Amino acid sequence: MSSANIISNQQTDATISLETRTKVARPPLYKVMLLNDDYTPMDFLVSVLKQFFHKKHEDAIRIMLEVHNKGAGLCGIFTRDVAETKTEQVIISARKNEHPLQCVMEKE
Repeated sequence: MSSANIISNQQTDATISLETRTKVARPPLYKVMLLNDDYTPMDFLVSVLKQFFHKKHEDAIRIMLEVHNKGAGLCGIFTRDVAETKTEQVIISARKNEHPLQCVMEKE
């Protein structure tokens, strides 16, 4: 094999090994918030935070007080599908228990 063929093969191999890398964008995230009302008991808020958002008791109480004192409390930040599911679960549970609790999601 001549040295010209060897150089040609090395160049071809080098060209083949180059690959393009594409960046994959992260999906947008959404905040899930509980909104204050004058009727939903604080205990129910705590149970919702523990059941649907897997909060520890102390964190659930802190968020519940934030809802009560500031009008809204952040439950978590999720991808769109997860945020929609959790929002719907909270509203269904609230209606089953005859509470007007509102749960909303907003883009971060």
